[in-house]
Amino acid sequence: MFRLSNCLYILTLAFTMQAAAQPTYERHRAEVNQYLSRMAQKGLIVWDDNIQPLRMDLITVALDSLQARASKLSSIEKKELSFYQNFYQSASGKYQLGYKTEDFSLKLFPIISGQLHSSDSFSYFKKSIGVNLYGSISKRWGYQLSFQDITENGSLLDTSKQSIEAALETGYVKNSLFNNKSINYTEIRAHLSYAFTKGMVSVGQDYLTWGYGQGGKLVLSDKAPTYPFLRLDLQLLPWLRFNYAHAWLKSDIPDSSRSYTIPNPISGGIREVMVQKFLALHSLDIRLMKGLNLMLGESMLYTDKLNLGYFIPVMFFKAFDNYSGNNSITRGSNGQFFAQLSSRDQLSNTHLYGTLFIDEIKISKVFNSTERRNHLGYTIGANITDLGLAYLTLGAEYTRIRPFVYRNFLPAQNYTSAGFALGDWMGANADRFLLFANYTPLPRLKLQLKYQFLRKGDEGTLEQQYLQQPQPKFLFGQRRQWSDFLFKATYEAIPRLNTQLFLRSLNGALHFNAGLSYGL
Repeated sequence: MFRLSNCLYILTLAFTMQAAAQPTYERHRAEVNQYLSRMAQKGLIVWDDNIQPLRMDLITVALDSLQARASKLSSIEKKELSFYQNFYQSASGKYQLGYKTEDFSLKLFPIISGQLHSSDSFSYFKKSIGVNLYGSISKRWGYQLSFQDITENGSLLDTSKQSIEAALETGYVKNSLFNNKSINYTEIRAHLSYAFTKGMVSVGQDYLTWGYGQGGKLVLSDKAPTYPFLRLDLQLLPWLRFNYAHAWLKSDIPDSSRSYTIPNPISGGIREVMVQKFLALHSLDIRLMKGLNLMLGESMLYTDKLNLGYFIPVMFFKAFDNYSGNNSITRGSNGQFFAQLSSRDQLSNTHLYGTLFIDEIKISKVFNSTERRNHLGYTIGANITDLGLAYLTLGAEYTRIRPFVYRNFLPAQNYTSAGFALGDWMGANADRFLLFANYTPLPRLKLQLKYQFLRKGDEGTLEQQYLQQPQPKFLFGQRRQWSDFLFKATYEAIPRLNTQLFLRSLNGALHFNAGLSYGL
């Protein structure tokens, strides 16, 4: 059943050898990612985008393969294909600074952005300046650096970025807090990558996401600010992919045993050292047949010091944790298992997916109403494109996260970095039902209408999490709920120049956002 996949893999490999001059990563929110995802949903390409960011050279490969099937594209899709090909295949052009020789290439963009957000209760202006550059050295080495200095000014500014109003925004590590009306922080994305026949290895700092989801991602999302990581991607067989990453996270928890006094009274005379925090994860992506993929993975949050065992990509992390921690809860780490099933174009033009995230579970007590500890979350979703109208996509999604998911009795081993969720932004003891419609009436003009209904209960106490039997029921405690309507329009006039407008009604409160960015 893998014969078709074998042929596709051979063609992909051949294209990859030609395109390997730019083994760097594209920004995970770039619109080309959505374009290629939709082309895969229509069965026109095979596209592995479960883990992002994605390689630019493979984006070029996918665009080239679409060109060979241009007769199956609508006029708008053809114009967008031409737009993306002109950008990704050239080292320099009308709207960019670039340079290319046989063994070296460089693209450079200044980053300039401004965004105004206003609502009934607050308003702020967000601006940034920086640089985005990337390129290749020889045909196998790639490099990139994207740097933004970001400032937000306004009244009643949400400095936490944890509220539902800020659900669409990524977290940050503040440079300074001028006052309650201004914050300043930096976003850094950087990589050094080496591509080879079967895959790529890179070291860098970026957002790292895993899984599908329109309203959020259970396993890895972009809510936490960028963090450094080592990443390995392998195409082991035509139908089997392997991914491994080891990340350096921020615990923001002082380590009193390693902190020490300094010989002056500045800042209290204490050199404050933080608890070290790390994340190791790996996963397999198995193509069961064309369009049907099963993904299986595990992750481990561990603290205090680097552990060589988690640098072994094929290690069974849970078993190693039992070994290194002597099977003691106070010495061990925080492990998770996750899985996903994705079906594209098996039903015409349709993407069906389901994700399961297991934080803790007692297999022998799953159906025991008193002793079970089913700390898990799941997402199920479906969307169909070209439904009665070309370039119209309609979809629905439901996510449920049971109480105490993402939390550990050791605060440093919570499923967070810099205080922001690594997984779904809404956290535990919550669910979300979402409906959306996406439409492209003109090339690169994206319209979205979205409705979501959210419910969330209490976080609960550690005593409830670890000692109470039976466990508190889903949505226990004080229940809050939100009805959220969103209309969003974006337009990419020229490469990297994006205009954004959205109107939002959140529990009846109106929000307005307008922004312009170049270089991202």
